[in-house]
Amino acid sequence: MLKRPLSLKARALRYLSTREHSRLELGRKLARYAEEGDDVEALLDFLEKNNWLSQERFAESLVHRKAGRYGNSRVLAELQNHGVEGEALMELKTELQETETARACQVWHRKFGKVAEDAAERAKQMRFLLQRGFSQRAARVAMQGSDALDDGS
Repeated sequence: MLKRPLSLKARALRYLSTREHSRLELGRKLARYAEEGDDVEALLDFLEKNNWLSQERFAESLVHRKAGRYGNSRVLAELQNHGVEGEALMELKTELQETETARACQVWHRKFGKVAEDAAERAKQMRFLLQRGFSQRAARVAMQGSDALDDGS
């Protein structure tokens, strides 16, 4: 018995049932399967109109997944890659800035747990936090150790 290929709408709903997607990301995924006569943009408009596809929910979901491990610059870059921009991006940036130091302290504590005793170890810890997208200010506070963690949490 032959299986019929999924329609674009069925594919879109399957993708959205697993996790939130941005409009840009879902459009890219569906474009691979679009045949002549299929209107991906119209389908995306339909999904947004029925609130099955939401940029706000996607942005909140991505921030929730990534903020516990990464700094502001890394999370914001990923949001921009997914097409989140404008007012929504500015609001998320403000929210992330308020918690960056506390998140840096938590990440530092999970990875290292003790204050570095020599310059090489301090450099290693600083590089780790900076590569994760944390600001230098947040990384310096986090590397101060348990006092900063108690204040930031």
